Amino acid sequence: MLAELHARGYPVTEEPGRRIIAEELASGGNALPWADLVAFLRRAVALALRDREMAEAHSGWVFFDRGLVDAASALEVATGEPYLQSLCLADRYHRRVFMTPPWPEIYVTDPERRHGLEAAVVEYHRLIETLPKLDYEPIILPKTSPSARADFVLATLGDPASPDA
Repeated sequence: MLAELHARGYPVTEEPGRRIIAEELASGGNALPWADLVAFLRRAVALALRDREMAEAHSGWVFFDRGLVDAASALEVATGEPYLQSLCLADRYHRRVFMTPPWPEIYVTDPERRHGLEAAVVEYHRLIETLPKLDYEPIILPKTSPSARADFVLATLGDPASPDA
């Protein structure tokens, strides 16, 4: 879906975790979720904050594949230290957050995403519970094609470029 939005001319920010994992694997680093989860999550928080800052240079919609809430929520779970309130209330995204439900038929692992579907389901439910506590409105994306999902997102946001607007 994000590739589709990007093809339509919208700026897209790639998932911080995948970028970190690619860098760490290439450099032989250890800030990997399966090696040093806390170091990985601290880097993900820092990268998500930089991504938010860089997005401010754009006018209009900027779409993020995961971000600060995901990383801070996971870091809070991993360490027991409170990160969500201090980080996520100061650096806000749009109030509506589009969530992709776990979809077993298309879920795959790869060198950067080694966790299984069960872990993805746990994370999804944690975020669905966390987002409203931070005054976000989670919107569940339909299980349909990337193009139809992009149409859904743009129509939900009231974007005039949407075919349904």
